[in-house]
Amino acid sequence: MKKNTTILVLLLGTFFGFAQTTADFYKKSDAFFNTYVKNGKVAYEAIKSNPQALEELVNIAKGITVAKENADEYQAFWINGYNLWVIKEIVENYPVKSPRDVGGFFDKTKHDIGGTSITLNDIENKLLRANFPSEPRFHFVLVCGGLGCPPIINQAYMPSTLDVQLEKQTKLALNDSNFIQVNKNKVKISQIFEWYKGDFTQDGKDVVDFINTYKTEKLPEKAKVSYYPYDWTLNESK
Repeated sequence: MKKNTTILVLLLGTFFGFAQTTADFYKKSDAFFNTYVKNGKVAYEAIKSNPQALEELVNIAKGITVAKENADEYQAFWINGYNLWVIKEIVENYPVKSPRDVGGFFDKTKHDIGGTSITLNDIENKLLRANFPSEPRFHFVLVCGGLGCPPIINQAYMPSTLDVQLEKQTKLALNDSNFIQVNKNKVKISQIFEWYKGDFTQDGKDVVDFINTYKTEKLPEKAKVSYYPYDWTLNESK
């Protein structure tokens, strides 16, 4: 009986420890973004000089495992993880003018997070896009560290509010005159729509259809669409 009780205590401790660790991750991620993100940009120099909060988040996230069957939890964890590890890698190499100045930034360097060792590209493409292929809104919340990306927000993505946050950030990006540049019948859009075209053209829709789903002032039906060059300049606040 004593042995069974001990096992039960250990199991309960493991369960509640996981829950608390997950709660800590979201709470502390939220505080971190709120402290170091302003107007869609990141205070990398300030983080570099005071890295304790980021290192604490890194250590917490190493031991968290979230099942993809719990979609909101899984997506929120990996969206936050991607954005935090972009910041982490930039801070480790700071000062830099662009994430592309760091060799293997997206496709070679592996990070210990979520019980695995993984690259940023694999977080985006294997864990998020591959597991949830009908969710194109990821592209408006995963922030690559360059100004060409939609701006990073000063809060964490939470499982309980994830859909609302995804919807809000998608609408903000597609109604931003810098992100969708309209000049009469000519429209210039981000290369995100070129690189991931299949994500935006599901169910027989084209890219203009997708944009107009979220855009207040709709693009013309016969709009001539082209892509402006992606801006990889670091999204840094001073």
